[in-house]
Amino acid sequence: MRTIKLTAAVLLSCLLLLLSGCGSSGDGGGGTGNADAGAESSAESTPAPGGELVWALAGVVQNDILDAHRTGFAPSTRVMRSLYDSLVVEFEDHTFGPWLAVSWELSEDQKSYTFKLREDVKFHDGTPFNAEAVKFNFDRIVDPATQSSLGKNAMGPYVSTEVIDEFTVKVNFSEPFAPFLSNLAKVDLGMVSPTAVKKYGDAFPQNPVGTGPFKLAKLTPGTELELVRFEAYNWPPANAKHEGPAYLDKLIVKYVPEDATRLSVLQSNQAQVADIIPPQNLQALKADPNFKVYETELLQHNYSYFFNQDKEPWNDVRIRKAIRAGINFDAAIKTVYLGTSRQGWSPLSPHSLYYTPTVENTWKYDPDDANQALDELGWVKGADGIREKDGKRLSLEMIDYQGNREKRLDLLAVVTQQLKQIGVEIKLLTLPQGTFTERRANGDYDLYGGSQFYGDPSILRQMYSTKGPNGKLNISRTHDPELEDWLEAAQSELNTEKRAELYKKAQEKIIEQVYSIPAYVLDYTVASSRKVHDISFDYPAWPVFYDTWIEQ
Repeated sequence: MRTIKLTAAVLLSCLLLLLSGCGSSGDGGGGTGNADAGAESSAESTPAPGGELVWALAGVVQNDILDAHRTGFAPSTRVMRSLYDSLVVEFEDHTFGPWLAVSWELSEDQKSYTFKLREDVKFHDGTPFNAEAVKFNFDRIVDPATQSSLGKNAMGPYVSTEVIDEFTVKVNFSEPFAPFLSNLAKVDLGMVSPTAVKKYGDAFPQNPVGTGPFKLAKLTPGTELELVRFEAYNWPPANAKHEGPAYLDKLIVKYVPEDATRLSVLQSNQAQVADIIPPQNLQALKADPNFKVYETELLQHNYSYFFNQDKEPWNDVRIRKAIRAGINFDAAIKTVYLGTSRQGWSPLSPHSLYYTPTVENTWKYDPDDANQALDELGWVKGADGIREKDGKRLSLEMIDYQGNREKRLDLLAVVTQQLKQIGVEIKLLTLPQGTFTERRANGDYDLYGGSQFYGDPSILRQMYSTKGPNGKLNISRTHDPELEDWLEAAQSELNTEKRAELYKKAQEKIIEQVYSIPAYVLDYTVASSRKVHDISFDYPAWPVFYDTWIEQ
């Protein structure tokens, strides 16, 4: 066995990070941005335990699912970060530190990780955290009955987990699995209580039990959650600022998807924290001495438009390129986001590991070129300006169920008007979630807009490969053997230079073949009352309230 990370080395790494400022409250050891200059002044005062913090959440926890292994929906996972701990923590430089695991080793054949676990951890229900619990969690994630979303992809070529002794566990893969430590740091592989899963069965998602600094006290379906401090908590990640229980007595999460309402409850102090601040209000909040604003780039697959390539004519790259040339994202993003966001050029966000700048500016808005290409392909503009060929309109039916989250529908409205100028029609169809999921699985759509937070470039395998967890039903309906080979090789390649080159080629091909059209890069924003201190971020960029305290 060759040691990859030992506790002493990890703690030294963490210390160096803290000394360099990466553990500051504006960045918190996660994400890529910082709080507004001068926003945090906690060094001038001592953290004060107590108080209730109300968080106006930009969204709704879908179906009240709070099971780390059962949902990949962003608003849900933002909340779950406070309920579930991970085996390791990921730092901003993509190194790792201890959390529920104190050390780990990688085998010589690079197919097994052996973890030494903390011996003082308990779940919220009193169940001991040990090697058996880790085995239960990993086996549950890959069990088809769990219907794990991101978790299944995050476990890659998982084979088994062996219990070596009460606090030593060995995780085996069929081949080297480069993203494993990074995946472990995310809530999707967070530890759930085996006792609670067996007790609640299908109702566990609404009765979550983890080892995190907060535990669920009350759930009001579709409306809010009340989380309370877990008094026994004393096992924070290596980048935390203190030990022992969280400072806050309660963390109350209210679902406030409407932008104007979310801003209003923050400004009226009905909530002390709100996230995803509307672009038109961001600068005003930054200038207001009563508030702090935190910004951090969400590490993810950027929000993009995906064609259903199983349907004609979207399986023709010439059509896809023509449509892309008809979209002026720069103008659309400036119109909708008012300078608070920027155009995305790659499926990966710019600060993601192995992002390649070679894809930047590799296409441009060129309606003349788009019109010429569509003319040459035999698509003729009709009386209403929309092109037709063989009695079929050049019309894209776009399915959606999330509404105007992150102002996506506002962006679509601008894009729709732009594409009309080249004779392409977009028809938005808003559906209930169940119907949407069924139609997407059945390929009953032309266009889909979506993103996926993740943090590791291996998310490309899930989105673009038939060898990923979704098989031929991958979100882009891409079937490209060469691309799949690169993504498979990158997943098992531990040499960073070789892995970077594979992901560079993958990003370039995705853009060249227009397997998706990246739209914007999301800078995740959190605003708080000036009296709230030490909000931090994990990877990929969710808020962490363990160190947070309220000035009395």
